[in-house]
Amino acid sequence: QLVESGGGLVQAGGSLRLSCAASGIIFSVSTMGWYRQAPGKQRELVAGITSGGTTNYADSVKGRFTISRDNAKNTVYLQMNSLKPEDTAVYYCNSKLVGANYWGQGTQVTVSS
Repeated sequence: QLVESGGGLVQAGGSLRLSCAASGIIFSVSTMGWYRQAPGKQRELVAGITSGGTTNYADSVKGRFTISRDNAKNTVYLQMNSLKPEDTAVYYCNSKLVGANYWGQGTQVTVSS
C-alpha cells in the first residue's frame, strides 16, 4: 500500500513537499517514483529513485524538484520548489520491483498564478 500526503494549494514560486508512506512491500529494494496527471493529459513520470539512490527527473522539473527516500521509514519524498501553474496535477506515488507495480491513490497539487 502506498499513501501520499502533502498536496495542496500554493502560489506560483512556492514550495510543497510530498510524502509517500509504503507498507506491504519490500521498500528498500524497490524503485520508487512520482508521476503526475493533469486534466486531459497522460500520466507522466516526474522523478524516480532506485534502491541504490540513483535519481532521474523529467526535463520540466530538473533543478526545481528533488526526490529522496528514507528506507528506515519506508517513505519517499518529493520536494517541489519554484512551483509553476503548469505543475498543477494529481501526483501519484509508484513502486516497482520485478513482477510488481503499485500505485498510490494520488494527491492533488494546485499552483495558482
